[in-house]
Amino acid sequence: MKAVLFEQFGGSLNRVDVRDPTPTPGGVVIKVEASGICRSDWHGWMGHDADIKLPHVPGHELAGVVTAVGASVTRFKAGDRVTVPFVSGCGKCEQCSKGQQQICAVQFQPGFTAWGSFAEYVAIDYADINLVNLPSEIDFVTAASLGCRFATSFRAVVDQARVQPGEWVAIHGCGGVGLSAIMIANAMGARVIAVDIDQAKLDFARKLGAEIGVLATADVKAAIVEHTKGGAHASMDALGSRVTCYNSIACLRPQGRHVQVGLMLGAHADPPVPMGMVIAKELQVMGSHGMQAHRYDAMLDLILTGRVQPQRLVEKSIPLSQAAAILADMDSFRGAGITVINDFSH
Repeated sequence: MKAVLFEQFGGSLNRVDVRDPTPTPGGVVIKVEASGICRSDWHGWMGHDADIKLPHVPGHELAGVVTAVGASVTRFKAGDRVTVPFVSGCGKCEQCSKGQQQICAVQFQPGFTAWGSFAEYVAIDYADINLVNLPSEIDFVTAASLGCRFATSFRAVVDQARVQPGEWVAIHGCGGVGLSAIMIANAMGARVIAVDIDQAKLDFARKLGAEIGVLATADVKAAIVEHTKGGAHASMDALGSRVTCYNSIACLRPQGRHVQVGLMLGAHADPPVPMGMVIAKELQVMGSHGMQAHRYDAMLDLILTGRVQPQRLVEKSIPLSQAAAILADMDSFRGAGITVINDFSH
């Protein structure tokens, strides 16, 4: 099969022929019909993820068709249209027994703990507990945009931040995660504030449901506190930087909820947290890491009923041959949407 592979962190990304995968007893092989390109893939390529073993094929946002099934798989068969969360639980540990597969201690992550979906085929382990049947109404490109950014944002907004109608929600960073969160929070009836360094991204965020946009070059905390008359009820750092993490906490009103979704890696791994403010205001500070397969039904219902339209986040579709150049440029934050590979023959 054709795949994009790298042999050194930060090194060349080459489109090469590699051996087709085979399923584990509890896994499946999927013919990849679409794969998103995410900044997390860039972090993996740069060596920021200790789980990656070289050589490696990136890619963790995928949708496709099952082509081969392991001997112990019972819930899926060849021909099924499926997608999968980028964090897949083992189904046996303490966290999985509680339905918290997104924090499984021995989790399977395509594109990180195993070769990913920048390829014609990908092997997915623990299939019965992690694969999600894809409704026929949702095309593969849209489905590929769900596996990391949209699903992660859904859980962060709905399950972690517990956003309620009428609440003020601030989203710091208007990349794929942030724009997804804006759409979802708006669908929940919240009043959304978008924060970014790029006015074009703020303009796009307004089209997706943000009530106002705040340029990050301004005093972000002051602007949000003034507009909301006291601060946001919930706030998300969707980027993952020392500045956005601090601002997301600082802009909250008393007993507000901060959710950290953007990965804190490299130079941003040890951000300053205003703990005095957390204590004085009784703030909640929490993380959010992916979403369980069993929660997909609630997210898919929002899509099928038209309350959110994740396809609006797809900026362009490309062939596999262009994936290396797009991935290498992912840290430049160009564009206001998601790029998806949907042609694996070129």
